[in-house]
Amino acid sequence: MSDLATRGAIGDDLAYLRAAYPQPDWRTHANFGQLADFWLHIHASLRAEAAAVETSLTAFRDGKLDAQAFQRRFVPDLNRFLQHLNGHHQVEDHAYFPKFRALDPRMARGFDLLDADHHAIHDALEANVTGARTLLAALGGSGAVDRAAADYAERSRALLAMLNRHLADEEDLVIPAMLEHGERRVT
Repeated sequence: MSDLATRGAIGDDLAYLRAAYPQPDWRTHANFGQLADFWLHIHASLRAEAAAVETSLTAFRDGKLDAQAFQRRFVPDLNRFLQHLNGHHQVEDHAYFPKFRALDPRMARGFDLLDADHHAIHDALEANVTGARTLLAALGGSGAVDRAAADYAERSRALLAMLNRHLADEEDLVIPAMLEHGERRVT
């Protein structure tokens, strides 16, 4: 298994259906249905929520938001993103990933990798939350705001890089599998 923080796209040995079902053709395939569309929508939502957190942080660090306005945007945006991501991973870990493994044993290694990703992302989320708490405390007068904001930005960048790699890899495994086997076999 490769480290999520440093790896590139997964290889064809894991995403063995990717060549048969290239991404530009997904939505026009006969087996592309509501579940595949929903999965991609959830991933797009996670990316958008992560971008909203980053936008608030960048605006604050660039002096376009004062501390109060930043907190009003940042806290709910971060909470929404973290809760949504955690919920999504719970559903995958306990419902969908086991079904995919049972559907086609060749997928097991790919889903083992995605499961390991979830653990790495969870650890990065914990570091992210610690950084956010430190930043919010600094805004309250108990620390160096610039240093706390820079530290949080670095933790956030690391988390988002991991998340983006994971989401792309997951899509390369999941969507072609749905197209190959049909959604009814997954639900």
